[in-house]
Amino acid sequence: MGTASSLVSPGEVIEDGYGGEGGEACEIPVEVKPKARLLRSSFRRGPRVIGASFKSTGSVDLEYAAEYERLRKEYEIFRVSKNNEISSMQKKEAKLDEENKRLRAELQALQKTYQKILREKESALEAKYQAMERAATFEHDRDKVKRQFKIFRETKEKEIQDLLRAKRDLEAKLQQLQAQGIQVYDPNDSDSDDNQTTVTAAGTQCEYWTGGVLGSEPSMGSMMQLQQTFRGPEFAHSLIDVEGPFANVSRDDWDAAVASLLQVSPHVPQALWSNTVRCYLIFTQETKAELDVFIKKHSPVLRKMCEGLGHFYLNICFPEESAASYAVERKQEIERSSVCVLLLKSTVTSSAVEDCEEAFVKNPDGHPLVLYLRTEEDHNLTGPTRQLLERVNAADKAAKVKVVDHNGSAEDGADLIYAQLEKVIKQELLGLEGAEVDSKDSGIEEGREEDSGDVLWDLHDEQEQIESYQQACSSTTSQLGFQKYIDRLNDMIAAPPPTPPLLVSGGPGSGKSLLLSKWIELQQKQSPNTLFLYHFVGRPLSTSSEPVLIIKRLTVKLLQHFWSISGLSMEPSKILEEFPRWLERLSARHQGNIIIIIDSIDQIQQAERHMKWLIDPLPVNVRVVVSVNVETCPQAWRLWPTLHLDPLSPREVRSAVNAECQSMDLKLPKDQEKKLERHCRSASTCNALYVTLLARMITRLANTGFPILNVMEQCLQCQDTMSLYRLALKMTLNSLNTDRDMCFFVSLQLLCLVCASHNGVSESEALDLFPELELPVLSSMLYCLNRLCIVTLRCGLIRFQHLQAWEAVRLEFLSGGSSSATYREKLIHYFSQQLSQDCVTWRVADELPWLLQQQEDRTKLQLSLLNLFVSQNLYKRGHFSELLAYWQYVGKDKSSMASEYFDSLKHYEKSCESEDSMTKLANLYETLGRFLKDLGLPSQVEFFCIVLYRSLFLVLICLHTPLQRSLEIRETALDPDHPSVARSLHQLAGVYVQWKKYGNAEQLYKQALEISENAYGAEHASVARELESLAMLYQKQNNAAKVFLTRSLEMRQRVLGPDHPDCAQSLNNLAALHTERREYETAEDMYERALDIRKKALSPDHPSLAYTLKHLAMLYKRRGKLEKAVPLYELSLEIREKSFGPKHPSVATALVNLAVIYCQLKKHNDALPLYERALKVYEDSLGRSHPRVGETLKNLAVLSYEEGDFEKAAELYKRAMEIKEAEPSLVCGNAPSRHSSSGDTFSLRGPAPLPHTPR
Repeated sequence: MGTASSLVSPGEVIEDGYGGEGGEACEIPVEVKPKARLLRSSFRRGPRVIGASFKSTGSVDLEYAAEYERLRKEYEIFRVSKNNEISSMQKKEAKLDEENKRLRAELQALQKTYQKILREKESALEAKYQAMERAATFEHDRDKVKRQFKIFRETKEKEIQDLLRAKRDLEAKLQQLQAQGIQVYDPNDSDSDDNQTTVTAAGTQCEYWTGGVLGSEPSMGSMMQLQQTFRGPEFAHSLIDVEGPFANVSRDDWDAAVASLLQVSPHVPQALWSNTVRCYLIFTQETKAELDVFIKKHSPVLRKMCEGLGHFYLNICFPEESAASYAVERKQEIERSSVCVLLLKSTVTSSAVEDCEEAFVKNPDGHPLVLYLRTEEDHNLTGPTRQLLERVNAADKAAKVKVVDHNGSAEDGADLIYAQLEKVIKQELLGLEGAEVDSKDSGIEEGREEDSGDVLWDLHDEQEQIESYQQACSSTTSQLGFQKYIDRLNDMIAAPPPTPPLLVSGGPGSGKSLLLSKWIELQQKQSPNTLFLYHFVGRPLSTSSEPVLIIKRLTVKLLQHFWSISGLSMEPSKILEEFPRWLERLSARHQGNIIIIIDSIDQIQQAERHMKWLIDPLPVNVRVVVSVNVETCPQAWRLWPTLHLDPLSPREVRSAVNAECQSMDLKLPKDQEKKLERHCRSASTCNALYVTLLARMITRLANTGFPILNVMEQCLQCQDTMSLYRLALKMTLNSLNTDRDMCFFVSLQLLCLVCASHNGVSESEALDLFPELELPVLSSMLYCLNRLCIVTLRCGLIRFQHLQAWEAVRLEFLSGGSSSATYREKLIHYFSQQLSQDCVTWRVADELPWLLQQQEDRTKLQLSLLNLFVSQNLYKRGHFSELLAYWQYVGKDKSSMASEYFDSLKHYEKSCESEDSMTKLANLYETLGRFLKDLGLPSQVEFFCIVLYRSLFLVLICLHTPLQRSLEIRETALDPDHPSVARSLHQLAGVYVQWKKYGNAEQLYKQALEISENAYGAEHASVARELESLAMLYQKQNNAAKVFLTRSLEMRQRVLGPDHPDCAQSLNNLAALHTERREYETAEDMYERALDIRKKALSPDHPSLAYTLKHLAMLYKRRGKLEKAVPLYELSLEIREKSFGPKHPSVATALVNLAVIYCQLKKHNDALPLYERALKVYEDSLGRSHPRVGETLKNLAVLSYEEGDFEKAAELYKRAMEIKEAEPSLVCGNAPSRHSSSGDTFSLRGPAPLPHTPR
């Protein structure tokens, strides 16, 4: 029996369950059956505990023997299987160890290879860096050598010019002494060749002056005799007489004409103030009905017409009841108006009389006046009305009054006013021809799409620059202490070259623009031969601050002084690269100085990168003046000579304030003047802009009723221009004397719109954006803001006068620019509405893409660019770089652009049905062809052929399809036999001639000839034109020219008569053809017939007559009929003397030609004075080192040699050789000398002209 020790632990107390209070603990014996533990214990290690029962230990083997045996066998099987697995794992482990060793070996090999490659890479990079360093060093050394050489060359050229000038001065003094009878030297020992003569006999060969004088008209005695070239005016170089205004102008005549055109600019109508047709309407209550009908019905038509031609249109009228309160504004608007319209019936008001007196009676030559007089039987004119009409009639000396007398309805009267006003605007204001016909047929739109060559000019940019200059010149503060700075600028111009650019620096508002404008004005008066190129940079991100447009404008101004301006590339990078080359070429041929002035150059976007040409040495006669703010001047430019504008002195401050007060009839007390002087002593308060603005604020607000003391106190709290501007904005907007809430809101909104726009907002656009705004209120508002130097009108747009005014509005009303997006959206909505109405003007093209780009709306920007008329407008105004920038912002390359445009054209073509729309489509195709040509795609045809067939296909489409499609459109829109189709065929044939595809051109010319014959008959001028073109084409091919020239002559004789000058032209052309074929007898007969016709039809001194005389004389000379040639040459000389004056180079050429004939006739005594006179004319007009002088000296040397005076001949020939050697070699690409004939007589077709070779 066991114990209960397994249930109760030893020493555990068991309490009495019956409530006994005390007792002892006791162990209770419990009998438990023993557990069978033998089998489980057999697998245990260590000592085992055997139960106390004998039965348990005695029966183990008998009960579990079978189970034990079974388990033992399972264990053995398990052990064997595990041993097999272990051996297999050991084999795998050994295999993995071997693989690991192999991979480790490969890894080590790869690491060694990597290290080797890394070392090679490092050595290659090191070699690359060393090569780049050597290249940079070489480039730096090369640039340094180039600059040093350029400086050396310019210096030596200047020294040579100075020596030549001194030599001429000494010769002039010696001649004066000789004239006084003082013998200074022995003529036999003189080195002067002025009075020594000889001639080159006919046929004498000369081995120098090869190639002639680069296109100058040859002297017959020189080696250039009868050489042909096709550069410059065709009169001097082609035996074929051509049509055109310059057909009969020789090279010398052309040189003289070009030299006199120093200030050429595109045509800008002078009758318009700030590019706006301002129609001032004067009316009474009796004629208000006509005025209302006119404004409602006809004014939008006039506005659309003017905006289509690039101008604004604005009606200006002041209601009779409020006219007295706008007296100043009325006077200002009358001065600015382009045309006045006076509507009268029987009575007239005092304000109408005042306006009419101011507009016309006091200034009868100022503006055209349309006088509408409504007459009725029961209404007689009152006395004041009759007196006013009498005064107007008496003042009309120049017939500027257009009277419209009407007695019908108001609608009919408005129609008459519109018809007369439209005629005045077209003919007198805009200078358009054919204003009587309908605009659709007048060719106005078509004419505006023509441009001069490949150079596309923006009249609005030029107008903006002209007005910027004029406004700065007219400023009253331009005299404040500027004389010392003007003297400094004059000293800079007179400094010996080469000189770096002059830097005019100063703080904001210090008067840099005023100084430069005043200096330009003075210099233009003192130095009329000086060419000035100026540019005034506006606020950042405006068109005037775009670097490519600036350089392009300056380049076009340079190219106006060459014969051809077609060499200008439209590629932005090439424009920047080629400008210094054009500048150097013009400086070499220009006889005066060239001065380039760029105001606020630091406002140009990335100025230092785009103006790299300023760092290079400038040509001898070129000076550059740039102005910058001290804070924003690039570091590299600070080393240039600097003219710093100092703050105004107290005397200058007092003078400026008193001038403003006197202009407004206001007198400041002495204590206030002293207070102002004490205040304006710091650098920020004594600049010109701050003082001017302060004075105008005082005078303006004092006249509106503000106490001067209060105004002074508020103004003197502003310590800089910016804070003063912000105060001026607040006080001005609160002082407008109309409906204060409305006017304040509109003024604020208008200023914000101007600030958020690209180039400003026009007055008509402001009236559209704010329908509640009336014109008198707008005029008064702009007058106030203009007086306070806040806004101005420039090219018809409301702009900020100064950068500080723009910044003040941006900070005060736009939260530093963060609120600009709201106002841009308003402008986008306005211009998008115009775009949706198919009203694409230059304003839409200027503003809408830029606004969308600022809003970062690429989708809408691309849609606006795909409006073909927007892109066409930008391209035709020369904004090629701006158009490219928009496309780059959208993320399109050139090929993608072409594809997008073609897709848009195809889509637009589907909607074209009318003749007008088809004509527009043809113009679009033409513009697209020129645009893609300027993209540079044609020059990459070979590259595209090699790299990408698709690009080649696109380029071929770009070159051919627009031109061909233009013809197809006209054939579709019109009858295939319409004369317009013939004109298109004629133009396309001309393109094929340029491409030298004569077969295609011949077919098109023949087709145009057939259409013209069907439309006009066989005898018409258009048919003759096609025949002439075919003849010229065949002459290029030397085939069948005689047939067509003969047919053209016969037709002109039948249609125009045998004595018509056009028949003389055909005879000239036929004679030239026979001359080239050496059929001299026939050519002589035709030249004589042409001469007879021109003698009868033209004046005795007509240049065309001289043309025929020259060629007939040349033919006589060629045939040896020298006696018959003499009177012709004498008559040609007489005509030239009458046409151009006795001192013209063309006269000298005629003298040389006549002298050659005398020499061939052995009349040396007659030839000598002619050569002396020719030499004198050449030296006086072209300079003593001109090649023409060298030619004449050489002829004189030959003449001396034939007379036996060998010493004199040697001296003359030596001098001629010196002139020849002084000429730079254009074959090597060197710039021509400023006295070389190449500077006066060769035509630049491209950036690097090649010397022409004789045909």
